[in-house]
Amino acid sequence: MGWVVLILIAGAAIGLALWRDFPRPLWTMLGAALALGGVGYAWQGRPSLPASPPSARPDPRLDSEELVELRGQLMGRFGGEAAMFTAADALARSGNKRTAVQIMLGAVGGKPRSVAYWTELGNVLFAHDGYQMSPAAQFAFRRARMLGPNDPVPFFFEGLAQMRAGEFVKARTLWRLALQKTPADAPYRPAIAQRVMLLDRAMALMEP
Repeated sequence: MGWVVLILIAGAAIGLALWRDFPRPLWTMLGAALALGGVGYAWQGRPSLPASPPSARPDPRLDSEELVELRGQLMGRFGGEAAMFTAADALARSGNKRTAVQIMLGAVGGKPRSVAYWTELGNVLFAHDGYQMSPAAQFAFRRARMLGPNDPVPFFFEGLAQMRAGEFVKARTLWRLALQKTPADAPYRPAIAQRVMLLDRAMALMEP
């Protein structure tokens, strides 16, 4: 129900602004603040979970536990691929992003048609290159989408990277495609749909 609370907070803020007759410049600032809050929640939040005390993490740009869980649903939790992802995650979280990239380069070299491997390579390259969509990360995500044109995985995670890079329009396009490609009965569909909805609302608040 987290997204309901987010919408109620936004509504209350807008109502207060109307009641106090905010001048136009303050409306712009209010819209930007609400939009950034919505984007942040769409990025890292898990709307189906109740509120809980925050926990400190060494690098806030690393995947949250909720996103790791979602990736497990999307890519699988068992088998060789999951082991590669676990190793790459552990290395990235410890700050050894270069070794994480090397592991995934070896993975795609051994299984060059794996959509999941190419997607994870894009993820670790994005982190390694300063959380920017570098040409190498773009190539990895593009290769994943070419190998799995009907698979939501590369579209969702490339969209997540684009959001982290501040490219919200590109992120929304990719997340909508991911939702279109997600089966109606997939257990992870609600999580993707809620993120698309929150990003849509946040971007609407950004519009002048």
